[in-house]
Amino acid sequence: MKKQWIGILIVGMTLGTSWAVRGQFGHEQGAAWAGAIGALALVVVSKRQDWYTKMFTITLSSAVGWGAGGMISYGIVVGYGRSISYPNALYGLIMLFLIGGLFGLLGGGLTGLTLESSESKKVKWGNLVAEMTAGGLILYYLLVHQLEFLMTPPRSEAWAVCLGAGLAMLWYMARNRFRSALRVALITALGGGFGFAFGNFLQIIGNILEIKFNMWNVMEYSIGFFGGTSLAYAVFSSAWPEESFAPEKWESKTALLIVFVFIPFIVFSQSLGYNRFLARFKDLANPAFPALLSSLAGIAVFVIVALITCSRLNRSRNGFRRTDVMIVLLTYFAAYITVSYIVTGALTGTFLLNHHLYWVNFFIIIFLLPKQYPSFFDDLSADLNGKKWLLWITGIIIFIMLLTLIAVNIHGELPGSHIRFQV
Repeated sequence: MKKQWIGILIVGMTLGTSWAVRGQFGHEQGAAWAGAIGALALVVVSKRQDWYTKMFTITLSSAVGWGAGGMISYGIVVGYGRSISYPNALYGLIMLFLIGGLFGLLGGGLTGLTLESSESKKVKWGNLVAEMTAGGLILYYLLVHQLEFLMTPPRSEAWAVCLGAGLAMLWYMARNRFRSALRVALITALGGGFGFAFGNFLQIIGNILEIKFNMWNVMEYSIGFFGGTSLAYAVFSSAWPEESFAPEKWESKTALLIVFVFIPFIVFSQSLGYNRFLARFKDLANPAFPALLSSLAGIAVFVIVALITCSRLNRSRNGFRRTDVMIVLLTYFAAYITVSYIVTGALTGTFLLNHHLYWVNFFIIIFLLPKQYPSFFDDLSADLNGKKWLLWITGIIIFIMLLTLIAVNIHGELPGSHIRFQV
């Protein structure tokens, strides 16, 4: 792959680290922030001027795609993978493969559609959103309410909504001949699915060995890393329009407001509000002051992010340069890491090892970004090799079966394990 691996590694490490940070926030808003960071890394690595110009719309589509998967509940599914029963453990890892695949499908798919949208073939976003909404609702009521197929009772079965939306998106791509976007969606789904299942296995191994580390965070890094590397590989090996149209100014401004103001606001309201810190610091002698200080620190970080991104937009009279995208990426990325410190109590003296490793990844990425490397492969394709893709799925499932066999034979009862089927 010559030196394309450098760009692929940058995107993988960026999404992997931001997805690990997402563990402190969870839900749709945390996944959306991580997805946005991954998209910015992809745009920087691409070295395409027309993609720099539409960085905010690309970032928004990625945030929505990866963020939508955040509605899926998978805590109990992870517990199935920790079971000592082979059928239950295999079920858990296969379902994590499906859930991770849905993250990658939606995240990679919407990103790919934004990249492929051009003057001659524009994505009709209103139609797409309507079709995905209808597909999600129809499949949810069919699978969950009619057929009563429950992945993770008694938790939410929102995975069915994401599956329906994802299938509707694929049908839209196939019908309107967005072949490169379709290819990116399906390849990223493989990476995200493998990353989640493999991450669960790594978590189990870490718990068995009693490694003093947040192994849940390792699992989260795994889905982000493999999802990011597969996304980058798919994008850089696919054929795209030679010149995509520049978004209108209002489109960039709207995308900026959603990604860099609205999403951080939701993160703040759900994780960094004064009352939330007050409850978190209740065991301290005087929790009010650190709670107020932490909340104000979070506000300061978000304001700085908004100001920097707005300033880059206002200066972009003739489009963005690579430097602009890089500044926005590193600002948004560093802010996410910083608020992860704040939310876990850094201002009360609480520091976690995994947080320090976020910065290690961050600085490695900074070191790699200026390197000279080709982004795109020489042999580009707009079509997915269906046979090869099915072969990859088969290989991954066989590999998951082997991982499960290893896991159930090297541990006894683990905390947090669950049983889906009585066998």
